[in-house]
Amino acid sequence: MSSIEDTRLFLRSLNLPPGDLYDLPTSTKRFPDGAQYRIEIPSTEGPACLHAVIEEAERLGVTIHRVSQGSGVLMLTDDEIDEMASLASAKGMEVSLFARPNASWDTSAMSLASAGGVVSPRARGQDQLIYCLEDIRRAADHGIRSVLLADEGVLWVAAKMRSGGELPADMQFKMSVMMASANPASIRLMQDLGADTYNIPTDLTLPQIASIRAAVDIPLDIYVEVPDDVGGFVRLYEIPELIRIASPVYIKLGLRNAPNIYPVGKHLESVAVLMSRERVRRAKIAVDIIQRYYPDAVQSAAGAKGLAVPRKP
Repeated sequence: MSSIEDTRLFLRSLNLPPGDLYDLPTSTKRFPDGAQYRIEIPSTEGPACLHAVIEEAERLGVTIHRVSQGSGVLMLTDDEIDEMASLASAKGMEVSLFARPNASWDTSAMSLASAGGVVSPRARGQDQLIYCLEDIRRAADHGIRSVLLADEGVLWVAAKMRSGGELPADMQFKMSVMMASANPASIRLMQDLGADTYNIPTDLTLPQIASIRAAVDIPLDIYVEVPDDVGGFVRLYEIPELIRIASPVYIKLGLRNAPNIYPVGKHLESVAVLMSRERVRRAKIAVDIIQRYYPDAVQSAAGAKGLAVPRKP
């Protein structure tokens, strides 16, 4: 009869850790520029929000490496995408736009059921997969070089399109926290399918995160302040350890006690802009904690190698 040690040994043969890493080993992996961490501001829903992020970052002296958006490429006009691409390009900042739609924006009854939320971020049916791929194509046509995905099928096809010349070779695929893969093998699979960066679930422990880092090389995106609808945690004092054990890592500032505003429009723009400004203030708090408790941690500069900075349209 085999034992649990046989299973652990087999995992080692796959270059997977034998368990959660309670010794919290220091990661030696880095971004292409040699840095350990970068800062991400999520829910930057359009040009007005991006203007606010840039203004606050300059006022507070914070480097923002990436902004991401949740409403979807389909909810932006061509001019709005062009403006975001131009603004970010000038600052050496990555913009990642969500490829939508998905089940929760469709006629899916299951996504509204008490146990059905797991299907909400998925592309539902072949037509919806095509619509997501069209969002990616449109983003690329307007100079965007990073898209946010929440379905492994969309990722697989998009990666095939990238390797086949249907999408730019420098297009990056950022996996959403809504994917919810939560163990080293599952996230290794996302890497193997073509993911360039992975947003891990918000509630993982440090040993669990360390085990994921041991299994994959791509950057991990980690919420240190989490929106209420995905946990509402505030993990600011853990940031130095997260950088040490999980680098290369995007430190991601969500916002607790804030509404879910997807999809954003003019009717919610003032709220979205204020939330963007507050996320940058939270980023300043995070950077101060890093400088106080882990001053040797290496941060990327704006426009660093590996950032999917937009091409000017």
